[in-house]
Amino acid sequence: MPNHKKKNAKALFALGNEAVVEGALIAGCTFYAGYPITPSSEIMEVMAARLPRIPDGAFIQMEDEIASLGAVIGASLAGRKAMTATSGPGFSLMQENLGFACMTEVPLVIVNVMRGGPSTGLPTSPAQGDVQQARWGTHGDHPIIVLSASDVKECMEMTIQAFNFAEKYRTPVILLIDEITAHTRERIDVPGPEAFEIFNRSYPSVPPEWYKPYEDTMRGVSPMPPIGSGYRHHVTGLTHDVMGFPTQQPEEIKSLMERLFRKIDQFFPDIMLVEEYRTEDAEIGVIAYGSVARSAHLAIDMAREQGYKAGLLKLKTLFPFPKTYVDKLAHRCSRIIVPEMNMGQMSREVKRVASKTTSVRTINRIDGQIITPSQIYKSISQG
Repeated sequence: MPNHKKKNAKALFALGNEAVVEGALIAGCTFYAGYPITPSSEIMEVMAARLPRIPDGAFIQMEDEIASLGAVIGASLAGRKAMTATSGPGFSLMQENLGFACMTEVPLVIVNVMRGGPSTGLPTSPAQGDVQQARWGTHGDHPIIVLSASDVKECMEMTIQAFNFAEKYRTPVILLIDEITAHTRERIDVPGPEAFEIFNRSYPSVPPEWYKPYEDTMRGVSPMPPIGSGYRHHVTGLTHDVMGFPTQQPEEIKSLMERLFRKIDQFFPDIMLVEEYRTEDAEIGVIAYGSVARSAHLAIDMAREQGYKAGLLKLKTLFPFPKTYVDKLAHRCSRIIVPEMNMGQMSREVKRVASKTTSVRTINRIDGQIITPSQIYKSISQG
């Protein structure tokens, strides 16, 4: 992302949730459908105020989260950049429609502001318990892009990135933040849209009579005209052929599913986003995401002051899992520490990659409280 101190930048003292809205509008979002739920409600509230003021902007409060994602899918098929936001119980309700969006390759953004669970759990407390749900919540084999943000500025930046990935790869993208990040208020500089690279979906270069809605391409991403623009577009959640019609032909099924995975797999280097802090000579690695990464950043500085060579790998992309970076860190370090506000959802991924190379330890907290820098420092300092 670019330097935000541009001549046209405006300064905001914003919540993480408010920064999500700034990012969405910069990315070109013109449609939001949602249902209020703590701790994501500010996203909906600010969208309700902002969207009607922009050209073609539309906001709808739906009767529930099922209908919300259905409306977002419809708006995207009609050519809009569209999003919704929710938290754990609402995210659970969205899973069937999320599967439909994966199969029909509908670009959209879902922001899940995580809170304690399961069920209604801890509505006003932070957690990171929806990580594996974001990857595997909807049924069947499917690729998915899941991003994370650890501070207010990143909430804006990663929302823009989520829209770019959605449009570039014609896929749903999930942005996970937690209650701490969502409700932290910080100063950020918000530049104009010209300061960012904004990606828009590709349109057909052939006349309507030649158009195939799910035709394979070199990138694996089919052009996507808006419904109603003269191009025939059959949309079904059933396994379909290149024209969008249901099929039970093994070769057509195989071709479709392999393309869905290939369009993500072949662009791993573009999608896997991380930040490294003091990892060059690190002997002890910390892997963290979301608000916990902020605690880890300070813990690294505390450890360095005491002579421990510690470094942080902050995950901004959770899935596809950035295994290349984790493997590289594992080969440098005598041990890796994974702090997270769950019982070990991301640490399972880290262990899968790194446990044959180095020791992997976890710090888990599920009581609705934050993981502090001192907790992480203690784990670093204990040999």
